[in-house]
Amino acid sequence: MKLTNLIVQTLKEEVVPAMGCTEPVAVALACAKSIELITFNYIEKAEVFVSPNIYKNGLSVGIPNTQEVGLYIAAALGFIGGESVKDLRVLDGINETQVQLAKEFLQSGKFSLKIKDTAEKIYVEVNLVTDKGNCSTIISRKHNRFVFIEAVGEVIVDLRKEDTTSNKVKKKLFKLKIRDIIKEIEKIPHVDIAFMLEGVVMNEAISKAGLREKMGMGVGFSLMKSIQQGILSEDLMTSSMMLTAAASDARMSGINLSVMSSNGSGNNGITAILPIVAYKNKFNVDDEKLAKAVAISHIINSYIKYYIGRLSAMCACGVAAGTGAGVAIAWLMGATYDQIDGVIKNTIANTSGMICDGAKEGCAIKLSTSASVAVQSAVLALNNSIVPARNGIIAETAEDTIKNLGVLSSEGMNIADVIILKTMKKMQKIK
Repeated sequence: MKLTNLIVQTLKEEVVPAMGCTEPVAVALACAKSIELITFNYIEKAEVFVSPNIYKNGLSVGIPNTQEVGLYIAAALGFIGGESVKDLRVLDGINETQVQLAKEFLQSGKFSLKIKDTAEKIYVEVNLVTDKGNCSTIISRKHNRFVFIEAVGEVIVDLRKEDTTSNKVKKKLFKLKIRDIIKEIEKIPHVDIAFMLEGVVMNEAISKAGLREKMGMGVGFSLMKSIQQGILSEDLMTSSMMLTAAASDARMSGINLSVMSSNGSGNNGITAILPIVAYKNKFNVDDEKLAKAVAISHIINSYIKYYIGRLSAMCACGVAAGTGAGVAIAWLMGATYDQIDGVIKNTIANTSGMICDGAKEGCAIKLSTSASVAVQSAVLALNNSIVPARNGIIAETAEDTIKNLGVLSSEGMNIADVIILKTMKKMQKIK
């Protein structure tokens, strides 16, 4: 496959709309698919198993169209009113009656949700027992990738041992030098990349919602008020923080709006796009350059997450999506390829210690930090202020720096993930 086609295909697969946090949405999607597989009179038992990372990221986040948080209500809504055809917007259209029915289902004693001991970071398994037979679904590796579907003894899908052709091809993309990928994006005709602007519109809309009224923690709203009061200046960095945080405030509170996600994460999509929107709002950027900048940001996010994992103990908004946004801003400002490499080194040197302790209202603070680091890293690199090689995990090249980050994530942070989840469960008084 030609590199241009591979880049566009990757963007189309990894940059998709999502309503609500993608971890509870993945659970709802698996539940919705399960109940659609069979015609029955009543449910006898519904079992849901999730990976530790899915559990961690879904424990405290708001669910769209409800005043509820967490995986339990998301799963029940998947059974009661979810539509799998809507994919990551499976909970779009849920009404108050369905929310009440979902609560009653959770209290019926027929439902259980447990953590499964699995090495997969993304894993959701649903086993549904009805009076007319049983069915099962499994989502793995991606939030909307069904690897197993069985209905009344008939196996419909079984990809559990397969590595998809798409994954094999993407591995080739993420082994390339980043500057070569960017050079290729620069050559893509605008007509082939213009769909990137859909995410700009979508994520800017949810950001504006978070600025109209205080939602969640109100991080973006508070930054806006501080600008209006003259405490902060409305420069590129503060604007980037404000817009990005406001979108996260709205999303984490469970607002009934979709975001354009990136590599399986809505907050990654917010972070990858909105600092670029802040730049666009202050400087003259035509649609073609804007679309290519957003494409660069998403590709860098996916590139880094290829090495650290789709879910990890690291905050991907900081180390991956924030890096992508910083690279895109530097590119818009005319950075050289060496300076673009410097943006990556600067950001990873700055944010590699940021942990992921689940999706929640407090994520807005981390996203504001990620947005500020994106701008800071770009400005520093453009002035050739770049973290030297062999400073901590920073290597000679951007690519080797990312690989070092991947080793830190896969080998160094696994125990951190266990402790983070243990601490969260203890505070929630969950056994």
